[in-house]
Amino acid sequence: MHTQKFLLGAAGGLIAGYAAVRTFEATRVFRGRVTARPADAAAYGATRRALALAGITRSLAGSAALAYGPLGVLMEHSVEHLPQWLRAPIFAIEGFVLDTLVDAPADLVEGFGLERAYGLSEQSLGSWINDKVKQEAIGAAVTAVLTALFAQAIRRWPRTWPYIASAAVFPLLLLANIVVPIYIMPLFNEYRPIEGDLERRLRALATRYGVGEAEILRMDMSKQTKKANAFVTGIGNTHRIVVGDTLISNFPPEEIEFVVAHELGHYVSRDSWRLIILGQIAATFMLFAAYAALGERARKHPESPRTLAQIQWWSVLFSQAIRPAISAFSRSREWAADRFAREATHAPITGASAFRRLRDQNLAEDEQPGWYEFIFSSHPSLKARIAALQRAAEPVASLG
Repeated sequence: MHTQKFLLGAAGGLIAGYAAVRTFEATRVFRGRVTARPADAAAYGATRRALALAGITRSLAGSAALAYGPLGVLMEHSVEHLPQWLRAPIFAIEGFVLDTLVDAPADLVEGFGLERAYGLSEQSLGSWINDKVKQEAIGAAVTAVLTALFAQAIRRWPRTWPYIASAAVFPLLLLANIVVPIYIMPLFNEYRPIEGDLERRLRALATRYGVGEAEILRMDMSKQTKKANAFVTGIGNTHRIVVGDTLISNFPPEEIEFVVAHELGHYVSRDSWRLIILGQIAATFMLFAAYAALGERARKHPESPRTLAQIQWWSVLFSQAIRPAISAFSRSREWAADRFAREATHAPITGASAFRRLRDQNLAEDEQPGWYEFIFSSHPSLKARIAALQRAAEPVASLG
């Protein structure tokens, strides 16, 4: 008990201390006092890594405080007068809003100020706040709905709810992959079909692989960042390849074609479906692991909103345990997409050039520390990817 109180006190102190430091820094950012920093990829990467680790620590500390600390008890008392079906979602929204307010200064410093400092964004503060408000509003709505459904499942099936919740994950992931591209993403950016010579070039590439009908869209990524990127999103009729305008404006057509060929590799290989299946497996593991960790608490107090908070705490903890496996799977799919692009374009040198340009424009490191890549990185290091493309080009060069 004393150890638990000490850990909870330490978690609360960590959250309060970090919020205080970031609040002081946020006042400077809010006033437009952002100090420009040299375009140093190593410094930017190290800062981003430190912030990622701090974010995970804050998330765990916040979840622990809500699940096991006096804050959770106080918030549970605040919803006791409500109808049973409303208690859990209102409790969850209270926690969400509190977490949002505590993290707001850090989000401003890390999500806005840092990008401006390194010259990677020209987004105005008003535009950033507008995006952030929409993001949090969507998050709050989704949190309330899912919590209400989850709480109902726990109350109705206190001993078998992990089976019920796991069965619901797959349709929810399918729904998210349909809703997000159609309704959520357009709230933040504009998407238009790519036109002209580039469209014909990319359409011919897609047609060779039987997906000539694939939507290939241009996104006004420059609204938020100077970084270049492309990605695949959605499933079925919502499946589409998205290319940032920052990539189109700064890369020659042959390099854009290679990058799109990489994304086409994800599309043709149905990696969106693979990720849905992986999400199902991961969620099932976390739900059953949380159920086992809670023991009798999960069965004896299914009506308590704090039971859900404790399930969340254990789920977050177990998600960190399986993160290396998820990261390894993601990196394997990136390697596969690189191979597809190489074979589709027969231009490994162009691919290597595209990756160098991405590295420079995005202020990315050639190589992250091995431990960080193993645990967290969804993509292999650029150094390794460029080297692989250069090796693939050697036989071609020798024949020439």
